[in-house]
Amino acid sequence: MKDRSVAGGGRLEGEVRVPGDKSVSHRALILGALADGETVVEGLSSGADVGSTRTCLAALGVEISGAAPSVRVRGRGLGGLKAPSGDLDAGNSGTTMRLLAGVVAGHAFPCRFVGDESLMRRPMRRVAEPLRAMGAAVGLSEAGTAPLSVSGGALKGIEYALPMASAQVKSSVLLAGLHAKGTTTVVEPAATRDHTERMLAAFGVPVAVRGLKVSVEGGSRLTAARVLIPGDPSSAAFWVVAATLAPGSELAVRGVGSNPTRTGYLNVLARMGADIHREPARGEGGESVEDLIVSSSDLSGTDISAAEIPGLIDEVPILALAAALASGESRFSGLGELRHKESDRLMGIAALLTSFGASARVENDDLLITGTKALTPAKVDSLGDHRLAMTGYIAGMLASGESGVLGASCAEISYPTFYDDFNSRRGA
Repeated sequence: MKDRSVAGGGRLEGEVRVPGDKSVSHRALILGALADGETVVEGLSSGADVGSTRTCLAALGVEISGAAPSVRVRGRGLGGLKAPSGDLDAGNSGTTMRLLAGVVAGHAFPCRFVGDESLMRRPMRRVAEPLRAMGAAVGLSEAGTAPLSVSGGALKGIEYALPMASAQVKSSVLLAGLHAKGTTTVVEPAATRDHTERMLAAFGVPVAVRGLKVSVEGGSRLTAARVLIPGDPSSAAFWVVAATLAPGSELAVRGVGSNPTRTGYLNVLARMGADIHREPARGEGGESVEDLIVSSSDLSGTDISAAEIPGLIDEVPILALAAALASGESRFSGLGELRHKESDRLMGIAALLTSFGASARVENDDLLITGTKALTPAKVDSLGDHRLAMTGYIAGMLASGESGVLGASCAEISYPTFYDDFNSRRGA
C-alpha cells in the first residue's frame, strides 16, 4: 500500500459530492441479483468493498454490466443463483461475506468464502449460528473465523434475537428468510441501519417492522427496480468534521444520505457546537438525501453513550478527532465492536490521536479523550484500515508542519478519490 504525506494548514471551501453509500450499494447489487428482471443502479460506490460483492455475484452467475456509478443487474430470481466454480473472495468486505452467506444459504449447493488477511480474522460465528438454526450447514475455523463454508437449501423461518446490534447479521438472516419456509423474524437489541428493510420494500417485498422486530415471509418475489444511491454519510463525516475544525472553512457537502439510522454523527457534532445547516431532505429510491452546509466552529467535549454507538459506529474515528480538538473531555462508551473491524480500530484510534499529541486512552471498551488546542505533526500507520487512514490525513492537515500516513491507499476500500478530492478543496 502507498503512503501519503500531508502539509498542515489551510481551509476547506466550495462544494463536494461523496461516493455512493457503500451499505446501500452492496444491497442494491444483491437484491438486483435476486430479483426478476433487470435492475438499474445509479450512484453505485466505486469502492473496493462493493467491487468484492460484484465479483462474488458474478461467480454466482449474475450478469452485471456497466461501471460504477451506473450499472445494470440482470436478476436471476429468488433461488436462481448458480454454484460457483471456486472460492468466493470477499476481499476486505465483511458486508459481502455476511450478507451473501445468508443468500447462498437458501441454495442447494456448497459455497466457500475467503477474504484478505484482515477479513479472515473477523468474527463469523455471529452469522453462522442463525443460519444453522434455519437449517443450513455452516463451517468455520476453530477460531470462529473464515474460511466460511455454507451448504444450504430447505431452510425454515425462525425468530432470532441478535446478541449484538449488527445490521450485517440482521440483513443476512432476512435474506436467508426470503428463501425459507414460513416467517423469519429478527429482534434487535438496539436499532441499526435499516437499508435492507427499505430496499426490500422498494423491490416489492412486504416487510413487517414492529419496534425492534423485523419480519419477512419466505418465497416473497423481488421485482427489478431503479435504485438511486445517495451519498455515503460515513464518507461525508470526514468532510464535515474537517470543515468544522479547519479555521475559515465554508463547505457544502451535497446529496448525502439522511436515513435517520445513519445521522447519529450529526447529532453528536450538533451538541458539541458544530455549525452545520441541514437542507431539507428529499426522497430518492427509498432513501432520503440532504445537503450539509458546514462552517468552522469551536467545539466542546461530549459523552457518547453505548446506545448511540450502533448509529455512528463507522464515524467514531473522525468523531474522536473532533473530540481531540474540542474543549474539555469526551467519552465514547461501548466500543467493543470496533475491535473486530479492519483493524483493532479502538486501539488504533487511541494510538493515532496520541501520535498527534492528543490525550486519548482506552478503558475496557470505552475511549476517553481530553481536548487539546493544537496537534503536532506525526507519521502514523493506517493499519490497513481505510477509516484510520482518512482520519490520519485530516489530522495531518490540522497539525502544524508535515505529517504522513503509512498505507494511506487503503482508503480505496470505501473512497477511491478521497485524497484528490480533499486536496482540490483546500484553500490557503
